[in-house]
Amino acid sequence: MEEFEKATALANATWKREGRILKVILFGSYARHDWVDDPQNGYQSDFDLLVVVSHEKLTDIAEYWYIAEDKILRDEMIDRQVNIIVHDLSDVNQALKRGEYFWADIVRDGILLYELPGHPLAAPMPLSKFDAVRMAERYFIETSENIEVQLETVQFQAVRGMKHLKWRKAAAFSLHQAVEKIYACFLLTTSFYFPKSHNIKFLRSLSESKNHELSRAWPRATKLDRRRFEQLKRAYVEARYSSNYRISTEDLNELYEQSKHLRRIVIEVCEAHIAQLARP
Repeated sequence: MEEFEKATALANATWKREGRILKVILFGSYARHDWVDDPQNGYQSDFDLLVVVSHEKLTDIAEYWYIAEDKILRDEMIDRQVNIIVHDLSDVNQALKRGEYFWADIVRDGILLYELPGHPLAAPMPLSKFDAVRMAERYFIETSENIEVQLETVQFQAVRGMKHLKWRKAAAFSLHQAVEKIYACFLLTTSFYFPKSHNIKFLRSLSESKNHELSRAWPRATKLDRRRFEQLKRAYVEARYSSNYRISTEDLNELYEQSKHLRRIVIEVCEAHIAQLARP
């Protein structure tokens, strides 16, 4: 809230000068009381925060929230990953009226940490069974087809990357995009929501908090396991723009196999979810 106040203090535009944080809501595993805290095996649930603001333009992470996120990340007192999603009140209320599961779950399970009075959330409207099945099936078909294209692209680039770093870097970026699409498939199919984020560590946390089965795709027990996933996370920016980014053929191949494992789990979970929705 301190950083948001600094970012809007000298604004000329009315929407920015009068910008407000309307709500801060804890959601996910810590709100549901089913978090995991197993640092020995490298698994700890993250804190997930929804920040509701007064105007859509105030949701820009890079302009209004990046410094706050960085300070939280470096705060040793917190000692846990904190994921922040930011939406304006109108957007949230429209999604609730459409019956989107992600938002209905937040209303049901979320813990209100801060609220500016006079800005209520809309009552969630339940989707009809027909609409829910149709929407889930549409998201599943569209996103699963994109995954196949992306993984084939990785394979093509990785073969050339056996001798050339520039191809391995290209494959690492493509693999990051494949993993992002796999999480999009899961989140859109099961909750009808996907955040505006390319941070696959955040997407992993958000997805695994909904279904812990997905954590089986990414070993965390060893430093090597954690380093490899971090390499994949960094590939979104560094594989394209940094001359210092390096990834070995061995690491790339292992990440590729883990990504395919994730895809198999997500396909199974999504198909089971749709079948469950369609039951009388």
